[in-house]
Amino acid sequence: MHDFEYEAPTTVADAVKLLAKHNGSARILAGGTDLIDQIRMGRFAPDVVVDIKKVEALHSIEISADGLRLGAVVPCYQIYGNETICRDYSALADATKIIGGAQIQSRASVGGNLCNSGPAADSTPALIALGAQAMIAGPNVIREVPVEKFCTGPGKNVLQPGELLTALVMPARPAHSGSHYLRFIPRNEMDIAVVGAGASVVLDESGKNFVSARIAIGAVAATPLFAEEASNLLAGQPVGDEAIKAAMAATRKIATPIDDMRGTVEFRKHVTGVLTRRALEKAIERARANTGS
Repeated sequence: MHDFEYEAPTTVADAVKLLAKHNGSARILAGGTDLIDQIRMGRFAPDVVVDIKKVEALHSIEISADGLRLGAVVPCYQIYGNETICRDYSALADATKIIGGAQIQSRASVGGNLCNSGPAADSTPALIALGAQAMIAGPNVIREVPVEKFCTGPGKNVLQPGELLTALVMPARPAHSGSHYLRFIPRNEMDIAVVGAGASVVLDESGKNFVSARIAIGAVAATPLFAEEASNLLAGQPVGDEAIKAAMAATRKIATPIDDMRGTVEFRKHVTGVLTRRALEKAIERARANTGS
C-alpha cells in the first residue's frame, strides 16, 4: 500500500484549500470503496488523501418545490431509503440499489461514483436521465456542469486541481413523469454493467403522448452518454411501439462498445436497444401512475 498523508477537513472551504495546496497530488475520499483499491493496486499514488466525509454540508438531502439537491457524500442506502426519491426520482433509487452489496452501499456515494467516472457506472445514466447538474467548488469559482458533460474519458472528468464536487441538483418532477434505470449483467455475481440504460419521461394528462423524454446509456462508450436524438424523437409523439422503436434505433446508433470478455460489439449494441425499450416502458408505467396528487 502506498504511503500517504491523511486529512479530514470539516468545511468545503478547508477541503478546497487542501486540494489547491497539493495541486493535483491529492485524491478525494468520499466513500473510498473505489479509491482504496485503486491506491492498493497502484493506479493512484497520492501524496495526501482528503477525506470529505466529515464535511457536514455534503451529507444533505434537500427536497423542495425546486427539485432535489443531493450532497456529494450521501451514501447509496440513504438514497434508496428515501420515500420521496423512490417515488419522484425512481431511476436514481434503481441505480443505488444495485451498486455493490450492502456493505458497499453503506459507504459508496453517487457523488463518488460520478467522480470515479467509470464508463459502466450505474448512477451516471440515471443522473443524466433525470437532468442532473454537478455543482463544483474551486479556489476561485463555483460552477455548474450538466452531468452528461462531466465525464471526459475512462476515469477522467472536468474537475481541475483544487476543485471538489459538492452536490448533484435535479429539477422538480412534474405530474405524469416517471423514470427507470436497469442494466444487463451475465450473472448476479458479476457487478459491472455490460450495458446500462436510464430513461425519464413526462406524459400528457391522458398518458397517451410524450411531452418530453431523456435517455442515457452506459458501458457502451468511453463515457456514459446522453442519447439526445433518441430523446428528442419521443417529444410530442404518441406513446406506442413506433415511437419506442425509433428511440431504440437512435440509441443503438450512438453506442460504440468494444469487444471484451463481457460481450461483443454486436451483442452490446443489441442489448442497448433492448434496455432502452425496457427502461422507457417502466418509466411510462410509473408516469401513468404519477398523477401528482
